[in-house]
Amino acid sequence: MYKSLLRPLLFSFDPEAVHHFTFKLLKFASNAGFSGIFRNTFQVAHKSLERELFGLKFPNPVGLAAGFDKDAKLYKELSNLGFGFIEIGTVTPKPQPGNETPRVFRLKEDSAIINRMGFNNGGVEEAVERLKENAAIGHKNHVLIGGNIGKNKMTSNEEAVNDYMICFDALFDYVDYFVVNVSSPNTPNLRALQEKKPLTDLLQTLQNKNNLKENRKPILLKIAPDLTDEQLLDIIDIVSITQIDGVIATNTTISRDGLQSENKDEMGGLSGRPLTKRATEVVRFLAEKSNKAFPIIGVGGIHSPNDALEKLDAGADLVQLYTGFIYEGPQLIKEINTAILNRA
Repeated sequence: MYKSLLRPLLFSFDPEAVHHFTFKLLKFASNAGFSGIFRNTFQVAHKSLERELFGLKFPNPVGLAAGFDKDAKLYKELSNLGFGFIEIGTVTPKPQPGNETPRVFRLKEDSAIINRMGFNNGGVEEAVERLKENAAIGHKNHVLIGGNIGKNKMTSNEEAVNDYMICFDALFDYVDYFVVNVSSPNTPNLRALQEKKPLTDLLQTLQNKNNLKENRKPILLKIAPDLTDEQLLDIIDIVSITQIDGVIATNTTISRDGLQSENKDEMGGLSGRPLTKRATEVVRFLAEKSNKAFPIIGVGGIHSPNDALEKLDAGADLVQLYTGFIYEGPQLIKEINTAILNRA
């Protein structure tokens, strides 16, 4: 129904406008009593789907990647669609509008999206207010939340650690794990923070603060798919040095190889099917070269159960959806969990 009826209608309008409309629609449907129907339709609950990583129990290994629910506005409703965990953000210390519109482009022929949003969000304190209810709920109804944190556009790389620390402190009591985002291509010079010394310094500063907490939170690093093998080896070394808890592979790519759509030359990060192979390669490289020394969340170009299984087979412990969720609909979450369950 989604792909034959709803998607053609939604895809006839501006992508960012559709995003906001979909949020309102899901919120309305949930308030109108459809939450139970969504859960019964899309959720797959089974002991074999549960995963325990870095001290957390995930009800299933299929999560929603950051960027969809930037401001933690819809995490409860989205969890009803079958996701095992929701990653909010990227959030920054101060609110910022992001880049000028239009800034989201569908590449229908490639089953892809290019975005240059630029960390548009209402600021970390706004997200905290929305997450307080989830943090106060008993364990049974708690939505497992990841907090993806970044720096404001006007903050220099030399001062970036301060922005990450502000977000870390503000979100600490309200998220289950953290993701350090230094890999978005849409904030000027942000990816320079992926170089070994600045990245080690940033992660070590966060980890030092984390280790002073009574109950520390897992910290993961989200990396770009455009890193060279040498840089990926540096990432493995950095994880070992700083003892962070894992890696998310991967963010969007700046590559445009093999694209067919007319919007292919738009600036921004590319996600979707063109990223499938490269993201899986990065997962496999990290898993093999590190001798599976740390957990990996695989994300990038997952449009089918087989795409997800390939990432898991390559060494991912969990997977996340974004563009595949937009193109294939919520049924994809159920299909992936069912495929994993059938192999258990």
